[in-house]
Order: sequence, then C-alpha cells, then structure tokens
Amino acid sequence: MSVDFSDYGKRMDKALIHLDEEFGAVRAGRANAKVLDRITVEYYGSETPLNGVATISTPDARTLVIQPWDTSLLKEIQKAIQSSELGINPQNDGKVIRLVFPQLTEERRKELTKQVKKYAEEAKVAMRNIRRDGMDYVKKLKKDSEITEDEQKKAEKELQDLLDKYTKKADEALAAKEKELMSL
Repeated sequence: MSVDFSDYGKRMDKALIHLDEEFGAVRAGRANAKVLDRITVEYYGSETPLNGVATISTPDARTLVIQPWDTSLLKEIQKAIQSSELGINPQNDGKVIRLVFPQLTEERRKELTKQVKKYAEEAKVAMRNIRRDGMDYVKKLKKDSEITEDEQKKAEKELQDLLDKYTKKADEALAAKEKELMSL
C-alpha cells in the first residue's frame, strides 16, 4: 500500500501562496497595487476590499492612483490608508487619491528584508507542521498495522522530500524578494 500525500502537498502550496501574498504586501519602493490588498473600507454597512470599490492604476513606477466608483468614498478610503501600516500619506484631490512611494533608505530596506525573512520562516514553520501531521498519520497507519515498517520508512522519506521541495521554493521566493528590496 502506498500512502497518498497529495493533500499535504496542497496544504504546502497554500502556505507558499500565503507567503507570496505576504511578500506582495511589502512595500518595495515601487508602486504595486498588491500593497492595498489588505485595506478595506466601510461601504453600505460592510467592510469591502479597496479593489472592490475603486479602480487602482499605476501611472508611473512610484505612484498609485485610486479612483473610487463612488466619489463619496474618497474620505473613507483616505482614512483607511492612513490607518494602515503602509506608511504613505494619501493625497486626495477630490476625484482620485494618489499614493506616491518614496525612495527606500538603506535602513528601511534592511527592515523590510528582516520582515520578509520573518514571513518566509513562518511559511516554513507551517510547512513543517504539515509534515508533522503527515508523519503522525503514517505512524497511525503503522500502529493500526495498515502498512509495514518498510512502507512507513518510505512514506516518511516521501514526506521529508516533499517538505524539502517546498522549503526550497520558499527560499527561492525569499531570495528573489530580498534581491528586489536591495536593488531598488
């Protein structure tokens, strides 16, 4: 009997997707609409993602323009951006909101690099927890005599290989993000 680990692979994929989302939200000195993904505004009594109430465009490398479909939301959007952790002061001209991204200082780049390393480590911890769940499952199968000891060893090696593959992907994503942060 072979143990199916596709579910564990899917869970590790989700950890990588989450890591990518975390990296996208890190402001890298260049305008990227992903930094606004976590910002929500009060719209008709419910919290709505910013991209659900406005068009977000990038006219140049350092500017984001947010054009709400309903101009009465301008103040609400401005308030949401100011209270977020973006660290950028929005400029409201009555029709659109502009976010101008300043050049990153060396000190800020190092802070952001530490932050992305933390995100990558959290993703790896999540992946190791998924492997642990898989190991527990394999041990249970062995205890219930559903697999032999050789099959257990083989399954544990497959789980470790799966973890190694996903850890490598997380490290590659981290290296790319660090390079992006340090090369701006």
